[in-house]
Amino acid sequence: MDATVVVGRQGRVVIPAEVRAALGLQPGDELHLHLNGRQLVLERPVDALAQLRGLATTVPTSRSLVDELLAERRREVAEE
Repeated sequence: MDATVVVGRQGRVVIPAEVRAALGLQPGDELHLHLNGRQLVLERPVDALAQLRGLATTVPTSRSLVDELLAERRREVAEE
C-alpha cells in the first residue's frame, strides 16, 4: 500500500486512515522513527522487536556466538 502525505508547518504528518486500518494502529499507539540512509522509517516497537527476534533464529544452534565473541576478545588482547 502506498500513500502520499504532506508535512505540515509544525512538521506533523497525518497517516491516512486506510494505512492506519491496515496496520491496526489506534490513537495513542507509539511508533518508532528512524532514518535508514535517506529513508524515513516508522514502525511499531512490537514489530521491531519481532524482527530482532527473527534475526536470532538464523544462527544455527550448533554455533555459540558467546564462544566466538570471547575468542575474538582474547585475540584482541593477545595482539595488544
